[in-house]
Amino acid sequence: MLFHDRMTARMEGDFVVFLIGMRINRPLAVHKWLPAARAMPQMLAELYTKPELGFLSHEMWFSRTIILVQYWRSLDALLAYAKARESAHLPAWQHFNRLVGTDGTVGIWHETYAVQRGAYENVYVNMPRFGLAKAGTLVEARAGLQSAAGRLQTPAS
Repeated sequence: MLFHDRMTARMEGDFVVFLIGMRINRPLAVHKWLPAARAMPQMLAELYTKPELGFLSHEMWFSRTIILVQYWRSLDALLAYAKARESAHLPAWQHFNRLVGTDGTVGIWHETYAVQRGAYENVYVNMPRFGLAKAGTLVEARAGLQSAAGRLQTPAS
């Protein structure tokens, strides 16, 4: 469903934006990069079935470099998932290190941003729920929310 009006996503409290991805450096080494590429959908399926872990939503783009933008309730929740022995992440990370390590066939990267209440803004026009709009509450950009400056000065509760 497209939202034709100017919309903005609001979040309650602080949250985390986690960017993660991989870069295929040697495309013919399918046996090296395919296991890493298959691991992320398994983790996402796990995260969506266990909302208590603090994962909120994600977006993904595919090319030579695969990029995921993830939204998390807190930094503690993200770090707990990364270290949890019973999660899909830790075995996948250990397998990657055994199979690829630092041999250069596949690059793995991530960036983590802890966002404080009121320290973000966004706008969506002619868009379906996307990005932060899937993780938060989508509202019309009215009454002080029409501009980026207004959205930054009007934090969600």
